[in-house]
Amino acid sequence: MKMELEDIEYRKQVVEEYRPDVERLIRYLPWLEEKAGSSVSKNFTDSGIGENSIPFPVYDSTLLGFIKEVQRTTLLDRNYQYIYSRHKIRTLADEMRAISQADIMHMDVIKGILSRYVMGGMTKGKLWSDAVKDRVFLECIRKMKENLEFWDKPMLQGR
Repeated sequence: MKMELEDIEYRKQVVEEYRPDVERLIRYLPWLEEKAGSSVSKNFTDSGIGENSIPFPVYDSTLLGFIKEVQRTTLLDRNYQYIYSRHKIRTLADEMRAISQADIMHMDVIKGILSRYVMGGMTKGKLWSDAVKDRVFLECIRKMKENLEFWDKPMLQGR
């Protein structure tokens, strides 16, 4: 009986902690659904950049808005590598499986996967595009929303 009460209290705490940040991100769900499977960046080639220059990516403005919004939340975990090693996550399939299996008690797993792509994309820009194309961002936000709504009231997407 005591364990159940502790679980209920922990779930309430998780809902209170995650809900404001997830509510800020769910407005990106329609865009993430629309862009899933497609590229949201292209290499800059204008202004006479020649063969001797390093190409750099130019991102969709909505993607940059999403990244900045995530960076303003408490959903980034600088120690995401521990989540990956603890849960033996090595491939995209492992990530997707971990996301789909994560319940309210394992929101840290989703947070870790989201963190890997957002923070890793700061130095390896291809990660942001991959996360949209491979549905990682979409599934992370969807699953967080689903978990919170299961234990609390529905969230409105238009905020």
